[in-house]
Amino acid sequence: MKIRTRDYVVLAMLGALTFVSKQAMEFAPNVHLIAVFITAVTVVYRKYALYTVYVFVFLTGLINGFALWWIPYLYIWTVLWAAVMLLPKHMSEDTAKFAYMTVCGLHGLLYGTLYAPFQAIAFHLDFKGMLTWIAAGFPWDIIHGVSNFWMAVLILPFIQAIKKAQSIAEKSV
Repeated sequence: MKIRTRDYVVLAMLGALTFVSKQAMEFAPNVHLIAVFITAVTVVYRKYALYTVYVFVFLTGLINGFALWWIPYLYIWTVLWAAVMLLPKHMSEDTAKFAYMTVCGLHGLLYGTLYAPFQAIAFHLDFKGMLTWIAAGFPWDIIHGVSNFWMAVLILPFIQAIKKAQSIAEKSV
């Protein structure tokens, strides 16, 4: 894929949209569309989706504060991006739907576990303390995983919308 200036603008806008979607859903803890956006954008833009990821991460820190809680955002969402990158590019629609739902669900379920190493370092937790921290947050990770799994049904329609918008943009040039 050859990337153009307008693609960078689109990627930045998708990062901003990811951030706005999370802010709009703050009323429902651990229920959001972040994984949907990151997965769909990664499927379409591959490695360039990292621009979207880091626009989202930067905006999150800018608006909510660049505090200790924010630092794991620098890698947690990249783990999701990497997992999607490892999926085959060409899958049947049913296989893709199931794969995306599974990856998003697992990412949500493992969110606290992914967050824990930083917490252990930042707050001088030993391994037992880190496991206790993971266990204490696991009920929230279950909510996160289940909601990510079901929200992921929106990924294929979102991929189609991105590709259609790309096609329209290319015809108008």
